Amino acid sequence: MAEEPREPLDLVEESQLRRAADLEERVRAFVQPRGDERALDAGSGLGALALALAPHVREVVGVELQAERVERARRLACDAANVEFVVGDAQHLEFARGEFDLACTLRTLHHVPRPELVVAELARVTRPGGTVLVVDQLAPDDPLAAVELDRFERARDGSHTRLLPDVDLRGLFDANRLVLVRAERHGERRELERYLDLAGCHGDERKKAMTLAPNANLIATVGWYLLRRS
Repeated sequence: MAEEPREPLDLVEESQLRRAADLEERVRAFVQPRGDERALDAGSGLGALALALAPHVREVVGVELQAERVERARRLACDAANVEFVVGDAQHLEFARGEFDLACTLRTLHHVPRPELVVAELARVTRPGGTVLVVDQLAPDDPLAAVELDRFERARDGSHTRLLPDVDLRGLFDANRLVLVRAERHGERRELERYLDLAGCHGDERKKAMTLAPNANLIATVGWYLLRRS
């Protein structure tokens, strides 16, 4: 019997699959999970982080606000038996206090109106002594440069809210009794045309974003933070 034709991958899915092995190795090396954790991926999108965690923990629950993305993530995770995706809001998680050993979010904070609520919820649902992973693009330390970068990112992607600088993130961690275990920064080179394509930025919005872009080859600073719930 002939196989049914598969739906073509969009650019975001293709990019996620192409980078999956690198993300899995970076997550494994940075988090160093024991293997028996129940993990949460808050703001899971198409499931990139959940799938990177899955081979190294007991169970992963991905929470994503958009139902369409949940369905797409379930399709991409069809071979991962220990991963579940549900519709929910990372700012108001429907889980009990201390329900997870490991709670994570990847590139979500700059897409929500209240990032402080996401950090507070990650801390709340993590058991004392458990681990929290936060990964997000960082704002420049220069406030004017940060405003200009946010203006470009909002023109590129209407879901963008605001990038937080390192100092603000560390303040949120302290406020939620999250003790920093280790932190890293990575520079990510982004070719402008492809970066706009990934956001589906076309027409007048694309023209506006092009005029606001710092240059044709962007270098984004991404912060990785591993924290212990005290």
